[in-house]
Amino acid sequence: MKVPLLICLFFFAQSGSAAQNGFQPLFNGRDLNGWVGVGGAAINWKVEKGILSCTGQKGAQWIATKKQYANFDLRLEFNIPKNGNSGVFIRAPKEGAAWVEGMEIQVLDDRGDKWKNLKPAQFTGSIYAVQAPEKRVTKKAGEWQTMRIRCAGSKCNVWINDVQVVNGDLVKLAQTHNQAGLKRRSGFIGLQNHASPVYYRNIQIKVLK
Repeated sequence: MKVPLLICLFFFAQSGSAAQNGFQPLFNGRDLNGWVGVGGAAINWKVEKGILSCTGQKGAQWIATKKQYANFDLRLEFNIPKNGNSGVFIRAPKEGAAWVEGMEIQVLDDRGDKWKNLKPAQFTGSIYAVQAPEKRVTKKAGEWQTMRIRCAGSKCNVWINDVQVVNGDLVKLAQTHNQAGLKRRSGFIGLQNHASPVYYRNIQIKVLK
């Protein structure tokens, strides 16, 4: 009886610690409750063993949270296969291109041959097509990696694998980039279907005042 009890106590302590830090699950690990398909039905998104995956086939262009978020600290893990492509939308509306009308934090197999000619602001961790990651710290395709996105007012910071790669000032960026989403201060959080498989887990959010 000791081992099961210790395991229960461990998970209780972990969940209690997360709650103490103000983080709440954005994905429950069981189904798509709290999410909705955009641009089609979410038939191409599956949940199994705590992992949220996209097949890359036809269906929803992306899935969005049912709630909108303005200032937040978002943490998740992602796994992208060889030559895979996805993204995390933030402060996005459901109308128009989410990466333009909102913002996209890129998720990519940075080492994929398919992407060797991309511009710096198109690699993992970038504010897509706006600000490139300061460092390239991604792991090989098929490995689990961490992403953290913190948005507060006009500041947007991104970490990949615990290394800060973007320190974004949206006011300054909006002066040099004609992208409406840089001026948005609230919207939906979303996960992109970009015609390739992708896997997400442990998606948590902390709402900032």
